[in-house]
Amino acid sequence: MSTPERERVVAELREAMQRSTLYTVLLHHTTASKAGLNVSDAQCLNALALDGPQTPGRLAQLMGITTGGAITAVIDRLEKAGYVRRSRDPDDRRRVIVELVPESAERYARYFEPVSEEFGAYLAGFSDAQLRALSAYMRHSNATMPGIIDRVRRMP
Repeated sequence: MSTPERERVVAELREAMQRSTLYTVLLHHTTASKAGLNVSDAQCLNALALDGPQTPGRLAQLMGITTGGAITAVIDRLEKAGYVRRSRDPDDRRRVIVELVPESAERYARYFEPVSEEFGAYLAGFSDAQLRALSAYMRHSNATMPGIIDRVRRMP
C-alpha cells in the first residue's frame, strides 16, 4: 500500500472507530433505558458480568466515581431493581462483595442479542487470520483503554 493510500485508510479507520464509539454509547443508553437503568448502573452490571463479583471500591474505581455515596447509590439502585446482591466476603467479614443475580443479568443480556447475532453472522465469513488480527486489535484496545481513561480523567 502506498503512503498516501495508507494515510487515507488510517483516516477512514479513525472515523469508523469514532462512529463505532458513538453507536456503542447510543446502544448502551438504549439498552439501559429498556432495562429501567441509567448508563452508569448498566456499566456496573457489565463490569460484574465481565469480571465477576467485586467490592464496591473496585467498582467505584472502574467507574471513576467516589467510593462513598456515589457507588453506594448505584449498588442500592441495582439491588432494588433485583440485578445485584450484596454479601459479606467470607475471608474478611468487614468487606462487602457485589455480585450479579444471574436471572436478572440474563434478562438484561437479552438486549444485546441483536448485536451478537449480527456480528456473529458477519464474522462467520472471516478467515482465521482475519479473526486473529481482530482479536489482537481488541485485546490491545482493552488492555490500553484503562490507562487512556485515567489520562483523560487527569486532564484539566
